[in-house]
Amino acid sequence: MGSTFGHLFRITTFGESHGGGVGVVIDGCPPQLEISRDEIQFELDRRRPGQSKITTPRKEADQCEILSGMFEGKTLGTPIAIMVRNKDPRPQDYEEMRLKYRPSHADATYDAKYGIRNWQGGGRSSARETIGRVAAGAIAKKILHQVAGVEIVAYVKRIQNLEGAIDPETVTLDQVEANIVRCPDVECADRMIELIDQARRDQNSLGGVVECVARHVPPGLGEPVFDKLEADLAKGIMSLPATKGFEIGSGFAGTVLTGKEHNDAFCLDDQGTMRTATNRSGGIQGGISNGESIILRAAFKPTATIGQAQQTVTTTGEATVLAAKGRHDPCVLPRAVPMVEAMVALVLCDHLLRNQGQCTVLMP
Repeated sequence: MGSTFGHLFRITTFGESHGGGVGVVIDGCPPQLEISRDEIQFELDRRRPGQSKITTPRKEADQCEILSGMFEGKTLGTPIAIMVRNKDPRPQDYEEMRLKYRPSHADATYDAKYGIRNWQGGGRSSARETIGRVAAGAIAKKILHQVAGVEIVAYVKRIQNLEGAIDPETVTLDQVEANIVRCPDVECADRMIELIDQARRDQNSLGGVVECVARHVPPGLGEPVFDKLEADLAKGIMSLPATKGFEIGSGFAGTVLTGKEHNDAFCLDDQGTMRTATNRSGGIQGGISNGESIILRAAFKPTATIGQAQQTVTTTGEATVLAAKGRHDPCVLPRAVPMVEAMVALVLCDHLLRNQGQCTVLMP
């Protein structure tokens, strides 16, 4: 399975949603980076289940254990292993799904590929796998901030047809964390919460869009052709569970503009530094960061597992009906926010290290 991501800053996640635990091995982290368990735990707490009435009621503290790669509060430069043990699995809730495929879920495709699957909670296809990404993302964020002052903030932009008015250049983490839906537009957030809670009561689910901004990204990150920065960001974001779309900068809206309207004119700021007057490119041109804020959006589908009855088939090919049991998010968006931040951090950190390695000037 493709469980490894990155080049120089490389992660491998492991574990299943209802197994003994989940985690990550991080390879390529520079030595002597000061980072505490609390900094990692902070990000995991933002992702954990049971946060509010609009998330899954599964009760998991998601306390992380750092098994290797750290000593006296600093990284050693050796592989860092982080594990979170599963404390509240209920595999019996999934007994019916042992023989029935959930519509729009990975059940059928995993069976088609491997001829076997862990039907208890979805195994590796569960969003619980993202614990390892978020833990690794906390370390990547620390490197980016320490080396280049990069700041990454994601937030819920839209739930179904409700869209918040948020300025990506000024939004703060405190504003994002101020409500349970993680939408900084407070008035819109209240309506989003009501909408999600109604879907929960109806045993249904909703999708939406998470927007993310990475500020103070230095110019020059990204590789020509196949390793363009937006291409790697797209892969990272689209590898998250339930993602169905990716946009950067103007995205699809840019297709209705002319070149004159869409082009980001160059100008000089008060310090004489070259900037762009607008940022429809989303901080990346030619696959390489240009020094402007990187702004991207990820579309998440409605959660596949719902309590309403749906037509499906059994593993033996018989038509049947499934009203899924278990504990599932009526909307993944609020908990997806730290996941999106983590993937953006992992990509940017990897490219930062790659850029430092290949752009060293050899003096005579």
